[in-house]
Amino acid sequence: MKIHYRIIYLLISVFFLYTLLFCGFIYYSISNFSFADFYKRLEIRAATTAKIQLDNPNSAMIIKEMRQEYLEKLPNQTEYIFPIQGKEIVVEEGQKRLPDSFVQTLLTEGTGSYRERNIFYSGIRYMTRKGGEYIVVVSADNYFYSHHMVYLRNLLVTSLLYALLLIVLVSMLITRTLIRPVQQIIKEVDKISSENLHLRLAIPRTKDSIRKLALTFNDMLNRLETTFETQKNFVSNASHELNTPLTNIIGEADYALSKDRDHEQYKKSLADILAEAEKLELKTKALLLLAQTGFDGKSQKLVRLRTDQLILDVKETVQKLNSKFKISLDFSLLPEDHEKLKVKGNFYLLHLALTNIVVNGCKYSNGETVFIALGASDTHVVIIIRDSGIGIPQKEMPYIYDPYFRASNTSNYAGYGIGLPLSKNIIKMHNGDIYVSSVEGKGTSVKINIPIWSGPL
Repeated sequence: MKIHYRIIYLLISVFFLYTLLFCGFIYYSISNFSFADFYKRLEIRAATTAKIQLDNPNSAMIIKEMRQEYLEKLPNQTEYIFPIQGKEIVVEEGQKRLPDSFVQTLLTEGTGSYRERNIFYSGIRYMTRKGGEYIVVVSADNYFYSHHMVYLRNLLVTSLLYALLLIVLVSMLITRTLIRPVQQIIKEVDKISSENLHLRLAIPRTKDSIRKLALTFNDMLNRLETTFETQKNFVSNASHELNTPLTNIIGEADYALSKDRDHEQYKKSLADILAEAEKLELKTKALLLLAQTGFDGKSQKLVRLRTDQLILDVKETVQKLNSKFKISLDFSLLPEDHEKLKVKGNFYLLHLALTNIVVNGCKYSNGETVFIALGASDTHVVIIIRDSGIGIPQKEMPYIYDPYFRASNTSNYAGYGIGLPLSKNIIKMHNGDIYVSSVEGKGTSVKINIPIWSGPL
């Protein structure tokens, strides 16, 4: 069963049960009130009858006329008067015999009542002025119960049916309102595949579970994209960087073996092969080192790490990749409190992100020095990476985070347009921000903000 149907059934059941109980409570309360009120009216009439019939027989006609004028007679109203002899009542021939339990209640407690279908009985034990004792009972048809309560019951049943219809409509409306954002998320997720992992879900403005769900999906997509791009980055670099030395080695060997050579020619060919093999070894080590700093796609253990140590490791890694790269560190803005340098993150992911940015700065600076500055505010660690290289054309700045995009002035430099988008995703995964500013021909500056670690991990 679909979840929105389950929600509809649940809402209908809850509200219908509540409405049913509410209607039942109203019917039960009014019914009890009508019983108690009618029994009390019968008791008053019994007392009135006793006074008229037993204590004032001479003025009975006058009182009877006044009662008929000011005290309406109830439907099927009947009065019963029974003398008491000893512990029993005297029932004359032709008089209705009342239930023994009812009579016994009147004799012992002085008042009592009972019901026989729609006829209600209420009576009292009455002592006259002359000392005689009687049981006086008045019975009547409870018109309010037999007619008004039936009307009330029908009204409540009709109201219950209308309420059920209203509950169904409201439940469907509420369910659609709640389910629509989830269905929208499902549609957006269905559009995402391994070919377009850069797509993200729209984040609702409301701060509720749907927003949290969308943020969680986006965070998962960031991790997936990082994994895919890391693999692509490594494979692309490996295939390109290893292909050139291998091609040179094979070409030199083919040249040496194509015909007989003298000793010096063979020696030169072997020296060229050795040089290319040494380059191949260095590039293989560099690629393996870069792979070791990447994301394995299996775990993302977040730890408390110091960004100053992270930057020192990045500098060491980059210079191992290419010993000609020049990097200058600026730690003059470090805070006095070293706790402000600690962030909550994955060491290898952040290492990969910073390495990509620094390598780009070194590569496009033509041997010029790349500067890395580290500082901190009250809430964020701030990392600035600045170079004086070829820069990025202003009109191409909106596309720098697109996968595989390369600026028009980078044709003379090796690369695949993966590093910066990958770095941005990693920074986003750590709830950070990255800002790039560049002037063509003068250089590029990258500013990274990452929230300071707070509280236990």
